[in-house]
Amino acid sequence: MPGWISNLTPILLLLGVIALVLWRLPKVDLGHSAAFKTRRFWNWFPLGLTYAFLYFGRYNVNALTTALGTKTDNKAFGIIFAAGTLVYGISFVINGPLTDKLGGRITTLLAAGGAAFANLLMAGLVYLNVDHGFAPPGGLVLWLAILYSLDMYFQSFGAVSIVKVNAAWFHVRERGVQGGVFGILISLGIYFGYDWSRAIAKGLPTQPWMVALIPGLVLVGATVLSYLFVRDTPGDTGHPDFDVGDASTGDDSKPSVVQVFVRMLTNPVILIIVAIEFCTGFLRNGVMSWYPKFAESVSISDDFVSKNWGLLLCCFGIVGGMMAGVISDKVFQSRRGPVASVLYGGITLGALAMYATLTTPMVGWVLVFMALNYVGVHGMLSGTASADFGGRKNTGVAVGIIDGFVYLGTGLQSLLVGFLLPQGDAAKVAANWINWPLAMVPVAIIGLLLCTRVWNAKPKSAAPAH
Repeated sequence: MPGWISNLTPILLLLGVIALVLWRLPKVDLGHSAAFKTRRFWNWFPLGLTYAFLYFGRYNVNALTTALGTKTDNKAFGIIFAAGTLVYGISFVINGPLTDKLGGRITTLLAAGGAAFANLLMAGLVYLNVDHGFAPPGGLVLWLAILYSLDMYFQSFGAVSIVKVNAAWFHVRERGVQGGVFGILISLGIYFGYDWSRAIAKGLPTQPWMVALIPGLVLVGATVLSYLFVRDTPGDTGHPDFDVGDASTGDDSKPSVVQVFVRMLTNPVILIIVAIEFCTGFLRNGVMSWYPKFAESVSISDDFVSKNWGLLLCCFGIVGGMMAGVISDKVFQSRRGPVASVLYGGITLGALAMYATLTTPMVGWVLVFMALNYVGVHGMLSGTASADFGGRKNTGVAVGIIDGFVYLGTGLQSLLVGFLLPQGDAAKVAANWINWPLAMVPVAIIGLLLCTRVWNAKPKSAAPAH
């Protein structure tokens, strides 16, 4: 097969999956005008692209640390990634309330512009280190961890902002499908973050700083796009606002930030979702971040799964996200718990299957199957249930709490596995990576059990019954 056809095939596969899913999307008719639907598209689509490009400037750190060769190892990557994700997870205390106060549009601009700035700083640091021998005080790893933490502080506005904006534009009955679209956006961003970053690193092997520079410049463009098109509410575009049927319906109170936090953290459903998503963050990072390192270490980086890791995560994530959204709205009457339970069953089976396949090429496909499931869970809970149970008025805090715990789980996993994994020549033997699945199985089982606790949960509006 000619090289250009081989390179084009993954892109065609990706476009085909997206087209098929969008074509099969169910329609929920709530009487919106054609003009409203058109303007809503031009609101969430640029917002979604911005969110996907945030992932490009987030997961590029995997390819960046690999491109730096002996300057970083598994432990160094674990430290860098853990520092950033822990900052992300803690930042919800500040950024959730800020998003509710400032609105999702402004915080989207902060997310994209701040992440662009941090990536450009990382690019400059790597350039000075590689080309000019600059040794920053404390070492390269320390400063990459600091700059990546800065990146992730601004990135932490992203999920909060997109859900905050969409909460005013989509009714509860539409949010399951929109949660699936949220999964598509996450998946596209993962494709950018892994495959595009890897392609940049391989195409420019002597210029590793480009792995940070190019996403930084793309994010500058995304900031401009969001500034031009994204607005907080339909009313900001001349269309009437409407009752979205979530937990804010009938609630005319104006609680303080502390009261909102107390309300969220005393809601048993929110607390269970927080615990589930902590597990999801742990497991998601266990799949996404460590397989490329594993494949490179055991010399299988040229097989199909490894070469197209981001693409496969994207395609299977899209299918998982849309499947979850449609089933939630059409089969379970917009309940998120049943779908999350089924998907966590898939994650648990996948984690167990890692034991049997760790020393075979099949392990890559097992992990791709797990991705289908965890993207669906994340879209249902962080992208959808957070708005349902938090309500559009408190979406920033609700999403901040839930997504913050996703990344606290991610940070814990990154530190734990980074120190448990083999280093040097020992990392070249697949069997030596057994601590990788060992760390994941108990967390998957806990997540599955927690999902069953919210099987029947649905939001209740504050409006009096009639």
